[in-house]
Amino acid sequence: MTTPKIVLFYVFTPLADPEAIRLWQHSVCEALGLRGRIIVSPHGINATVGGDIREVKRYVKATRGYRAFAQADIKWSDGVGDDFPRLTVKVRPEIVTFGAPDEVVVDEDGIVDGGTRLTPDELHELIRRRGEDVVFLDGRNAIEAQIGRFRDAIVPDIETTRDFIPLLAGGELDHLKDKPIVTYCTGGVRCEVLTALMRHRGFTDVYQLDGGIVRYGEKYADRGLWEGSLYVFDKRMSVDFGAPAVIGTCVECGVPTSRVINHPDRQGRDLAVVCEDCVAVGA
Repeated sequence: MTTPKIVLFYVFTPLADPEAIRLWQHSVCEALGLRGRIIVSPHGINATVGGDIREVKRYVKATRGYRAFAQADIKWSDGVGDDFPRLTVKVRPEIVTFGAPDEVVVDEDGIVDGGTRLTPDELHELIRRRGEDVVFLDGRNAIEAQIGRFRDAIVPDIETTRDFIPLLAGGELDHLKDKPIVTYCTGGVRCEVLTALMRHRGFTDVYQLDGGIVRYGEKYADRGLWEGSLYVFDKRMSVDFGAPAVIGTCVECGVPTSRVINHPDRQGRDLAVVCEDCVAVGA
């Protein structure tokens, strides 16, 4: 009997030969029968990989054997089997596509000029000290926030990470430039870049939730400031921490649901929050 597991991690570090890293990562995953998505760039690596726990452990050991990735924060979760349709390993200008590869500067310690990292406990301490001045900014796509988000968070109406730079340039968030802003995303990778972009544009008190929603949910489950479910980019579509309230609503009938699917059908390219009954009707 197999035990499916999924690992999520990223490392910002200068890579002189991303293509060599791509070939190595593809070879390791293929040999172990793993599937998932890996992006390599001159800035580092961003990976989500799944398979049987024994092979995933071998993959993690091999990846950490490369000195630049040795300290990678590996986030583990339970899979459901066949969580990814295939293995893709690509070289791109950015490991998260904000459309600003030349603006991102990376050294051996990570992104230069990124926001101050906060552990879950440090986040609560910041709120204790600064109270209502603290603003949560969702660093994900709007569809993800429909089923889960931090309490009272600002959720920009964006479809892709590329939309963040026009959002910042348009002045919609300028009233927050001097406020303590805590950015958050699934595992932390998007906020690494987003906080640097914000600081370059005059935001003075910017933080990022270290380890993202995943690490916060592991710590506080449904007892903290996170509400709802976490959208994930694999067959599961969403995961829960504890027994959260359902905050999503079906786009078809309006009932509460955390189900996200391709819409209007399984071949549709748009994602939508749709309840199980409406999925059955449209199947």
